[in-house]
Amino acid sequence: MKNEDFNMLLSSIKEAGEIKKGIKEPSRVFEMGAPEIKMVRKILSVSQSEFALMIGVSVRTLQNWEQGRRKPEGPAKALLRVALKNPKAVLEALHAG
Repeated sequence: MKNEDFNMLLSSIKEAGEIKKGIKEPSRVFEMGAPEIKMVRKILSVSQSEFALMIGVSVRTLQNWEQGRRKPEGPAKALLRVALKNPKAVLEALHAG
């Protein structure tokens, strides 16, 4: 790895740490709202309990997301973004299709 690439990577890691600690604001934020989450599930043609099982969350968590009481974070948020853009890939990856 070139020094320039390493320094850029190191800078990005430090910036991520500052964002996580609340020291710095992220340059962009992706929010997935309740309608999008419900739409993902409907596109996949699965029930709440089936979808919750597929993505590894409780039905209650999924219901909270769909009703806007809570928002998905971390890996769940990333998986939902992928599911919205490419539902077939998610079904294949999760062996549900």
